[in-house]
Amino acid sequence: MKPNDLPQTPWTMARRAERMNPSVIREILKVTEKPGIISFAGGLPSPRTFPVAEFEAACAQVLRDDPQGALQYAASEGYGPLRELVAAMLPWSVDPAQVLITTGSQQGLDLVAKILIDEGSRILVETPTYLGALQAFTPMEPAVESVASDDAGVDIADLAAKVGTGAGKARFLYVLPNFQNPTGRTMTEARRAALVAKAAELGLPLIEDNPYGDLWFDNAPALPLTARNPDGCIYLGSFSKVLAPGLRLGFIVAPKAMYPKLLQAKQAADLHSPGFNQRLVAEVMKDGFLDRHVPTIRAQYKTQRDAMLQALAQDMPAGVSWNTPDGGMFLWARLPEGMNAVDLLPHAVEKGVAFVPGAAFYADHADPRTMRLSFVTPSVEEIRRGVAALAATIREHQGGS
Repeated sequence: MKPNDLPQTPWTMARRAERMNPSVIREILKVTEKPGIISFAGGLPSPRTFPVAEFEAACAQVLRDDPQGALQYAASEGYGPLRELVAAMLPWSVDPAQVLITTGSQQGLDLVAKILIDEGSRILVETPTYLGALQAFTPMEPAVESVASDDAGVDIADLAAKVGTGAGKARFLYVLPNFQNPTGRTMTEARRAALVAKAAELGLPLIEDNPYGDLWFDNAPALPLTARNPDGCIYLGSFSKVLAPGLRLGFIVAPKAMYPKLLQAKQAADLHSPGFNQRLVAEVMKDGFLDRHVPTIRAQYKTQRDAMLQALAQDMPAGVSWNTPDGGMFLWARLPEGMNAVDLLPHAVEKGVAFVPGAAFYADHADPRTMRLSFVTPSVEEIRRGVAALAATIREHQGGS
């Protein structure tokens, strides 16, 4: 009997698999691979910032120092010297024993979901929020609820009204205080202090995600939420935005009471993050390299942000609005009344430019007029041409959506 003649096997999907959704951004990125497309869609760090020479030297050094150890299985917690470097670079007192190295900060979100969410658990997120977090949380079948947010961050009164009590109390609030993905906004000092105080009063844990915090342009952001209440927060960080995303390395800083379960979830997921990559990062970081390297990223991204702001001001028709991010990789724009970013996207692609419709970043009550524009990967000239093409697309379809 040939394989094609065998009876069809009846696969039964788990319910959580049915709740998994493709990444809207990753699907759009497939479109941007077409020749000539200027992409404002991806949250991809500029490859011009990758420290290739430093990693080339680190590879040789790691393989000279301990090749067998570098290529062997490793501890689930992570490479000890790297955990120490992470603890030392954070702006509050952190025991390296609280640091868990993850396979990107995206895995951190997955581990948090596995240990904190039951079916039907209520969890709170900003409005809007990071799409990748929604993807990580959704398979655990929570009830996700948005908390009203403004330019200063989470609305404290709305948060207090939505936390709840008893069995229906929210498990946590997920928040990105610095140069948020997707909006680029930064939570103010006053709002951070109020949020930490109210969360502590309500007994609400905070999940603080900070992949962009080092990418400030003029002034460093205020102290992290976790620094203000370490036992009430889980903190997520990443090396993707300051070194290279292909390494797939991030980290969690967890309260000591939470660490063992996160570690067990990590062991079940992948045993450990790539040990060779961890040693490379530790080798590159050990002499203070980030202090020299990250300012070059900030300078480049600020130039590109400024180019996008200038182009938007020059080319966009009346009715289009946008913010001015103080750092990070993204700018948040809103189309004129009556327009829909999802409907606009294919027309923009026809003109050679792509973006991410903002509706994908909302847990509920999405604003169809919003869009996320990333300014860090295209060149200044591409930004100018891409914004001009996007503006032309908006003009053609304004009033006709």
